[in-house]
Amino acid sequence: MSEMNDYARSFPPSASRHARVLVLGSMPGRRSLAAQEYYAHPRNAFWPIMQELFGISRGDSYARRLTLLRQQKVALWDVLQSCERPGSLDTEIVEASIVPNDFQTFLQRHSGIHTIFFNGGKAEHAFLKHVWPRLPRELSELHMQRLPSTSPAHAARTFAEKLEQWRVVAEAINSAV
Repeated sequence: MSEMNDYARSFPPSASRHARVLVLGSMPGRRSLAAQEYYAHPRNAFWPIMQELFGISRGDSYARRLTLLRQQKVALWDVLQSCERPGSLDTEIVEASIVPNDFQTFLQRHSGIHTIFFNGGKAEHAFLKHVWPRLPRELSELHMQRLPSTSPAHAARTFAEKLEQWRVVAEAINSAV
């Protein structure tokens, strides 16, 4: 690795035992890592989308937002446990440095999860490449869907367009996919 500050390590998952859906990012950006909070960048659309879907205000404390999200049966985590990344962009992740999180154990402990939503293409790509082939068959029966990234770097879609596509998260919680 070129510099120690290029090494990124993700957070533990935020999940209740009643989780029905899992939202996966790739790796938190520098602001999130510094704050030790998922989606801490002020222009990231994740928390504003959660406010629209579940009434979780970005103005609430981070701990309260996570609690309210868990009460909605939504789990949060990242595909990558660690990686080398010189900045905050997914495109800067050094592929050879990727260490995925332990999804086999996580999914066995959270057996109610039936749907995984990827927050952007890098999360989906990393999961399919580094996690999916190693999952036992019984854990690989999950429904998966990529959603547009909530990152401010992903400006190809408006907030309204992202919100419309993210509505499937709320719809999936009570479905029996």
